[in-house]
Amino acid sequence: MTDLSNTDREIEGKKKSRQVVQRLWQLKRFVLPYKIQMIGAMIALVVAAVATLSIGGAIRLVIDKGFSSGPHDLEVYFAGAMGVVAVLAIATFGRYYLVSWIGERVIADIRKAVFNHVLTLNPAFFEITRTGEVLSRLTTDTTLIQTVIGSSISVALRNFLLFVGGLIALIATSPSLAGMVLLVVPLVVIPIIVFGRQVRKLSRSSQDSIAAVSARADETLRAIQTAQAYTHEDHDRKQFGSEVETSFTIAIKRIRARAWLTALVILLIFGAIDLVLWSGATAVSDGSMSAGTLGSFVFFAVIVAGSMGSLSEVWGELQRAAGASERLLELLAEKPTVVAPVNPDHMPKSIETGIHFDGVTFHYPSRPDLPALENISLDIRKGETVALVGPSGAGKTTIFQLLLRLYDPQAGKITVDGIDIAKTDPTDLRSLMGLVPQEPVIFADTAFENIRYGRPEASEAEVRAAAEAAVATDFIEDMPEGFNTEFGERGIKISGGQKQRIAIARAILRDPEILLLDEATSALDAESERLVQIALEHLMKNRTTLVIAHRLATVLNADRIVVLDKGGIVTQGTHEELMREGGLYAKLAKLQFDTGRNALSA
Repeated sequence: MTDLSNTDREIEGKKKSRQVVQRLWQLKRFVLPYKIQMIGAMIALVVAAVATLSIGGAIRLVIDKGFSSGPHDLEVYFAGAMGVVAVLAIATFGRYYLVSWIGERVIADIRKAVFNHVLTLNPAFFEITRTGEVLSRLTTDTTLIQTVIGSSISVALRNFLLFVGGLIALIATSPSLAGMVLLVVPLVVIPIIVFGRQVRKLSRSSQDSIAAVSARADETLRAIQTAQAYTHEDHDRKQFGSEVETSFTIAIKRIRARAWLTALVILLIFGAIDLVLWSGATAVSDGSMSAGTLGSFVFFAVIVAGSMGSLSEVWGELQRAAGASERLLELLAEKPTVVAPVNPDHMPKSIETGIHFDGVTFHYPSRPDLPALENISLDIRKGETVALVGPSGAGKTTIFQLLLRLYDPQAGKITVDGIDIAKTDPTDLRSLMGLVPQEPVIFADTAFENIRYGRPEASEAEVRAAAEAAVATDFIEDMPEGFNTEFGERGIKISGGQKQRIAIARAILRDPEILLLDEATSALDAESERLVQIALEHLMKNRTTLVIAHRLATVLNADRIVVLDKGGIVTQGTHEELMREGGLYAKLAKLQFDTGRNALSA
C-alpha cells in the first residue's frame, strides 16, 4: 500500500512538473511580439560565447608560441587576445541590454494584462480572494518572472552554450583528461534535479506565504482607524508577526535547499578540476603535453565548471519563478462569471417603458444554500421612484447588484425596456445607471477627478455645476487648493457628509437614465440633507429611481414602497397604505426609520 502511494505521489509530481512547463510556455505570448530584440539578443549571446571560448585558444598560443618568440610576435599574440576580449565586451553589452529590455517590456505587458483581466472579474471572485493576495501576484510574482526573462534565461542559454562548447574544446584538447571531467557530469546533474524539485515546491509555498503577509497588512492598514479605536493593535501585531514568521520559515527551507545544491555542485566540479590538474601537471612534467595545452585545457575546464555551477543557480531561479508563473497564470485563467454574449443585444440610449424582474432567484457563490432573492417579480415604470425597505439581509442591495449585472441570477430574468440584460454587454447596461452607495468611495485624487469619475470627459464647468447641485461647492472651495485639492487615500481628508456629497455630485454629473441610491442623504446634517434632497428631486424627474431607504423622508417622497424580507417581496404600496395595513412595514417604521410621532400617526 505504501509503495502504491509513493508511486502515485511520484506520478503526481511528474504531472505537476509537466503542468508547470506548459504554463511557463504559455507566457510565450508575451515574448513573441518582440522577435527582433530576441534575435538580436541571441546573436549577441552566440558571439559572446564563441569569443569566451576563443580566449582558451589565445591562451595556448600565447604560452606555447608567444613566450618562445620575439617581442614583436609576442605583441601580435597579446593584441589578438585583446581583440577577442573586445568582441566579448561588445557582445556582452548587446546581450545584457537587449535581454534586460525584453524582461522589462514583457513584465510591463504581463502586469497590464493581469490588472486588465482582474478588472473584468466580478464580485464573486473577490468573495473568496483577498485583494492583498491579488496585489502580491501583481507585484512580487511578476518581479520573479522579470528576473527569469530579463536575466536567468539569458544566463542559462549562455552557460549552456559555454558548457557544450567547452566540452567540445576539452575533448579536442585532451580526450583523456576530458573523459575524467565527463565522469563528474552525472554526479552534478543528479543533485540539480533532486534539489531543483524541492526548490520549486518551496518557492510556490513561499510566494503563497508572502501573499498572505501582504493580504494581512492590506486588510489591517485599510481599517487602521477601527483597529486603533478598538485597541486591536497588539492582536494585529501578533497575527502579522505570525504570518511573517511562517513566510520566513518557508523561505529558509528554500534557501537551505538552494545552498545545498550550490555547495554540492561546487564541491564536485572543483574536486574534478583538482584531479584533472594533477593529471595534466603529470603529463606536462613527462613531456606528453605542452604547457599551453594544459593552460587552455584548464581554462576550458573552468568554463565548463563555471557554466555548470551557474546552470544549477539558474535552475533554482527557474524553479522559483515556475511557482510565481503558476500563480499568475491561475489568475489570468480565472473566468468572469458575467460576460457579454458574442452578439449582444444593444441597450437603448434612453428608457421608454421600465424595468422588470421576472421570477428572479439568486444565491451568492459564497452562500449557495441560502437564497439572497427568491422568486422576485417586480415592475418599475419609467420615471417612477421606488423605495426598497426591509431588515438587514432582506435582499435590497442584491437587487442593485443584479440590476447592475455584477452577478447573474440562477433563475428568472431581468429586463430593461423588454431587453434581457443577460443578453447585453454589461458596459452598455451600466452606462445607463448612476450609483450613490451608502458608503461612498472616494479616490486619492482631486475633487475634480473624484466628481468626474463617472464622466471623465466632462468639462470643468460641468463638474462645478454638479458640485453646486450637490451642495459641495462651499466646502471644496474652502480647502487649500479648491477643486484641485487631493482628498487622500479613501478620502481621509474629508468628513463622511462631505464624501456623500461628492458621491452625489458624481451621480448628478453622470446624468443617468436609472438612479440607484443607497440612502444618498443618510450621512448629511439636516440643512445639507434638505438642500441635497432638492437637488436629487430635480435630478430624479423623468428618471427611473430605486432607493434603498433608511429614513422617513425618502419613503414619503417615493411613488411606491416595496417591502422585502428574507429575499422575497412581502408587500408594496405608498407609505399611508402600508401604515394602515400594519405588518412588517409599520414595525420597521417604528423601529428603523428616523420618524417622529406625528409622522408615525400619519
